[in-house]
Amino acid sequence: MAKAIIGGYVVPVDGTPVDGGTVLISDDGTIAAVGTEADVDIPDGAELIDAAGSWVLPGFVDAHAHLGVHEEGEGWSGNDTNEMTDPNGARFRAIDGIDPYEVGFDDALAGGVTSVVIKPGSGNPIGGQTVGVKTWGRTVLDMLFAEQVSVKSALGENPKRVYGEKDRTPSTRLGVAAVLREAFTKARNYAAQRDHARAEGKPFDVDLTLEPLTKVLDGELYWDQHTHRADDIVTAVRLAEEFGYKLVVNHGTEGHLIADFLAERDVPVILGPLFTTRSKVEVRNRTLRSAGILARAGVRLAITTDHPVIPINFLVYQAALAVKDGLDPDTALRALTVNPARILGLDDRVGALKPGLDADVVVWSGDPLDVMNRAMRVFVRGREVYRFDEAGGEGIVAERRYRE
Repeated sequence: MAKAIIGGYVVPVDGTPVDGGTVLISDDGTIAAVGTEADVDIPDGAELIDAAGSWVLPGFVDAHAHLGVHEEGEGWSGNDTNEMTDPNGARFRAIDGIDPYEVGFDDALAGGVTSVVIKPGSGNPIGGQTVGVKTWGRTVLDMLFAEQVSVKSALGENPKRVYGEKDRTPSTRLGVAAVLREAFTKARNYAAQRDHARAEGKPFDVDLTLEPLTKVLDGELYWDQHTHRADDIVTAVRLAEEFGYKLVVNHGTEGHLIADFLAERDVPVILGPLFTTRSKVEVRNRTLRSAGILARAGVRLAITTDHPVIPINFLVYQAALAVKDGLDPDTALRALTVNPARILGLDDRVGALKPGLDADVVVWSGDPLDVMNRAMRVFVRGREVYRFDEAGGEGIVAERRYRE
């Protein structure tokens, strides 16, 4: 059944806000139209949802999370973030470790987050393949909307510590960079041999570790680079320029120190987490001012929780505090929606209220950047999956386990 969310202050993000606007949702779970009441033709029999006095926005997108692969409160049993047995783990896939019933998915809905890119951790120089999922569904197949988004990689303290403790390469920043160069050189040679064999009609053994790296080199997948320190960020840029892949800086804690450098090269940053403690040396220059500095320099910016480092429902609070410390409010909303979608090539599905995109829509009690407001109703692919019960003072998540 079609649905029409009517009478709210509609913020498409990638478009002009409409006071007293309408969002029409098709019965196939996509957005059919956005506009004024006069502009949108609501079909007979459509379910009408009154949003008067509320703000209506696209669902938020967290472009760097470990939701479902690092389950909260489960200890080692629920932690499948890092397979720290091989420095080159490009064959590892985050999708294989996701538990859709982890409580963090419910928290995401309460925070207005409807899409996440789930990534392996940063223990390996090359951690594995990432996946785009919705935050509601019975199985990971129900939730899936982008099976392969990027390959996760790490520079800095984490991989050198992990493998240094094993007394094997890489134990230094030199070693970590060498692992990446060796991996991409092997992938380039492998691709040439594979393509030659196929052209000759000869059999060829597929290498599951090198195949995704060839997709990175071909521009089919993004290279998600975990990096905090400014010198490591520059190393990430040098490696990307050396091999010609699409780099996305993840975390970018000291990115504000070289904001002009990143802007000149059009290197996007998925920034965060923003209000953790300074738990290790490479995050000693963490500051909430970094988002504003990067944005004013012209860097394409998204904000992340790195869940469970910061609970995923706190995504919008990070943006609000960044605004307090200088980030433009409109840019803050873009950093939660259209920017993360565009940075990782997902904007044909999520990130805005626009015809043809998934109907991931959140009705807020007011401006979401005001911490006193909350997500009241959440729709994923047009289905209402969360509602805040004002009388009971708690959120209610739709049943995941059975089909209606």
